[in-house]
Amino acid sequence: MNDTVKLLKECNAGIKMGVSSISRVMPHVRNAELKTSLNKCKDEHAELGDKTHKMLLAYKAETKEPHAMARMMSDMKIRGKLMMNNSEKTVADLMTDGCNMGVKSLSKYLNQYKNASEDSKNIARDIITSENNLNEVLRYHL
Repeated sequence: MNDTVKLLKECNAGIKMGVSSISRVMPHVRNAELKTSLNKCKDEHAELGDKTHKMLLAYKAETKEPHAMARMMSDMKIRGKLMMNNSEKTVADLMTDGCNMGVKSLSKYLNQYKNASEDSKNIARDIITSENNLNEVLRYHL
């Protein structure tokens, strides 16, 4: 499997994880600015997810689901922290951790899959930018 497909699969799995996490915390958000920022990031991720899916189809490759253990641990962390403190500060804290993990993972994959196409690298960079932009907003809610 070439670097482009590997990078696209990781991008796709990360996007799914991000969209899922945002969806899980949204019922706990009352602040309009935070809700708007989370929805914007979710929409950006969905659009990038569609792009990665189309590119993977062009390579006759399947999408990749996030690791079951990572998804389960994320869900447990979200439920546990919100059960202890159902506040927007908790949501901001959880989402900051998620954004940081996403940026770290995608940066690692960009370095690992050096021979990936520029289009796939640009998608990874766009996801990183989206995560960093959300992180900026989240800081005001910590």
